Amino acid sequence: MKMLEQLSAQTGISIKQVERTLELFENGSTIPFVARYRKEMTGGLDEVQLEMIQEQWQQWKKLDDRRNAMLASLEERGLLTLDIKAALLVAASIQDAEDIYMPYKPRRRTKATIAREQGLEPLAKMIMSQGNDDPHRMAQRFVGKDVQDSDAALQGARDIIAEWVSEHPGGRQSVRQQFERFAVLISKMVKGKEEEGAKFRDYFSFSESLSRIPSHRFMAVMRGVSEGILSISALPEEEKALEKLNRIFVRSRSESAIQVEKAVKDSYKRLIAPSLENEILSTIKEKADKQAVQIFAENLRQLLMGAPLGEKRVLGIDPGFRSGCKLVCLDENGALLYNETIYPHPPQQQDKLAMSKISALVASYKIDAIAVGNGTAGRETEQLLQRMRFDKPVQVFVVSESGASVYSASKIAREEFPQYDVTVRGAISIGRRLQDPLAELVKIDPKSIGVGQYQHDLDQKLLGDRLSNVVLSCVNQVGVNLNTASAHLLTYISGLGPTLATNIVDYRNAHGPFGKRSELKKVPRLGDKAFEQCAGFLRIDGSENPLDNSAVHPERYALVEKMAREAGFKLTEIVGRNDLRNVIKLDKYVSAEVGFPTLEDILTELEKPGRDPRKQAKVLVFDPSVRKPDDLIVGMILPGIVTNITAFGAFVDVGVKQDGLVHVSQMADRFVSDPMEIVKLHQHVKVKVMEVDLARKRIAFSMKGMQD
Repeated sequence: MKMLEQLSAQTGISIKQVERTLELFENGSTIPFVARYRKEMTGGLDEVQLEMIQEQWQQWKKLDDRRNAMLASLEERGLLTLDIKAALLVAASIQDAEDIYMPYKPRRRTKATIAREQGLEPLAKMIMSQGNDDPHRMAQRFVGKDVQDSDAALQGARDIIAEWVSEHPGGRQSVRQQFERFAVLISKMVKGKEEEGAKFRDYFSFSESLSRIPSHRFMAVMRGVSEGILSISALPEEEKALEKLNRIFVRSRSESAIQVEKAVKDSYKRLIAPSLENEILSTIKEKADKQAVQIFAENLRQLLMGAPLGEKRVLGIDPGFRSGCKLVCLDENGALLYNETIYPHPPQQQDKLAMSKISALVASYKIDAIAVGNGTAGRETEQLLQRMRFDKPVQVFVVSESGASVYSASKIAREEFPQYDVTVRGAISIGRRLQDPLAELVKIDPKSIGVGQYQHDLDQKLLGDRLSNVVLSCVNQVGVNLNTASAHLLTYISGLGPTLATNIVDYRNAHGPFGKRSELKKVPRLGDKAFEQCAGFLRIDGSENPLDNSAVHPERYALVEKMAREAGFKLTEIVGRNDLRNVIKLDKYVSAEVGFPTLEDILTELEKPGRDPRKQAKVLVFDPSVRKPDDLIVGMILPGIVTNITAFGAFVDVGVKQDGLVHVSQMADRFVSDPMEIVKLHQHVKVKVMEVDLARKRIAFSMKGMQD
């Protein structure tokens, strides 16, 4: 019960909801499945709340594992008492448990260890009692073979007292609070690194309260430290920290108390401060990591949920100058129909031949849209296409190439197109990204997509786990076509994974397209639990049962059929109707297993079966008068597209091959704390040029007064 109470307090979610959610997790249910199909059990918790419970549950398990290791170690060494055990069992965090365990932790040989070996612990206890006896007279009794004089004896006793002070949970907590509230981060340039570390110039002589420093600024300082450019300290005012400790340990004005005060000061400077400095830096780093990971995750979600063009024929172009532009023609499902290379730009400058070839391909392969990569020669290629006239409407889209090179050289790409080189695979990826960003981007390690901030400085496991959850969430929110999805895309469907995804594709190749969802049970190793988790997120277009192409779960088919029958319709007749809320009275179908949340979901899905939650792709046309940073003039107002969002602002591409920053202070005519309140990834915006620093390769934009 203790765990449930703790998780409830940490998440703000009721104990009953936490308990039922954990039951579902322990039974193998995934977050997307629970959020969509088990609302009655969880009280309607959404994915964010479910992730919160899962994260805190994992933290609690880590605490429990560490606590059990401590208890086992203490018991093995004969140090475990009822009081220590009770204290460890009520510890609310790993930090609390470590403070309790510290005095009993196996340690290396320290100054205090040496003093104990010299028999000075009784002297330390006598001094610690802080009576009126003369410490030097007491110390004289301990002078001998290993202790030269009374001063050496007192030093050894102070070493022991210093260790006691450093291990005292109350003392450490008192000073920890000073660090948490008053520590100041100070950074300085490492001597001789001024030229090498020019990009960290803002932090050569920098200080800011750790409790107030924004995460991106902290990460920038720590990047400077990791690159050997900056040195840092993070300490509160020493006098105040010592005052807190002296209140606990100095209990009189005797000569012995003066020795204790000296030991306290030594303990703080030598043992406590370095330890808590590392601890507070780790804590701030952990918080900064979490915030940066959240930003990265939200960027990734927006990227994956980007507007798809849909099942249209696409000409994909991976632009280049000397090496030419790689062209690929893709059918409605992204299959490669044709590929070729053209050379419209310098040094070959075969622009007329290139335009003729593009026109022929558009006509021959019935191309609906053209996707141009936004990398080298991308703007020039886009402008070439804008000059062309086709026999039918053909939209031209600029598509982000970020991560395309990672995909083209990957094992997945080699398996998909073993007979083609990386340049052709890159063009295919660009074209497919326009058709369906989600289906294509899941093939790339999310960390290689290039959104977010300081990704290489973050806790890589935290980042990887969070991004995997985002991919899982997005894939299941959209759903996938069971008969066309790649094995890699199927991997992210709830309840599947690499093995079952491969088995599904192998079965499909051997037996032809799936005719109904229930056929999934014939796939090797796909049992009842996996079917329960995955079936609702897989679509079968053209199935004789229309529910197979919807988000209605097979476990509710009988209920929907009953609804149709009692309303006087065939099943096929109620799918796609907008007046169902007038025809079907939901309160008739509420039961112990199915409540209003599920019934509402079913009705919404029947009205618009298999609807795609994503918006439609839109064309952005850059200002033709600007092609490079030199063309920018302060005061210009330009169309652009948001390419990245960070804690301090958003980066916008206006077609000059270098993104500019809209600082958070320039995003609106009001105070903005979170850039994501104002912009989304790939949003089309208008910006005003505020500054162009060609030497430092920096462009500053403003959005104040620019947006509708």
